Amino acid sequence: MSSIKLHLEQAEFDAVERFALSLNVKPEVVLYCALNRLMLDSGNPALRAEIVDTWDWHRTNLPLWSDSAGGPHGYEGKPDADPAPSRYLSEHRQP
Repeated sequence: MSSIKLHLEQAEFDAVERFALSLNVKPEVVLYCALNRLMLDSGNPALRAEIVDTWDWHRTNLPLWSDSAGGPHGYEGKPDADPAPSRYLSEHRQP
């Protein structure tokens, strides 16, 4: 069997893992389902462009669905921020 390794930032993995736990499955199941849905729509020109665009920006940005990465706010005089779940997901989640 062939394999593909996917390296995620911790903030990305945490969001995927939390979603998988809510479904009582492993994170690999979520990723396989996502790949399945993507491949079923692979003829869509907009999707094809989005794949290229996403790969370009992923090196410097986290996706909206990931947790926040947290980080220092010393320059603003605030305490360090702890990672937090994505507000985007909580605002756009389907019932």
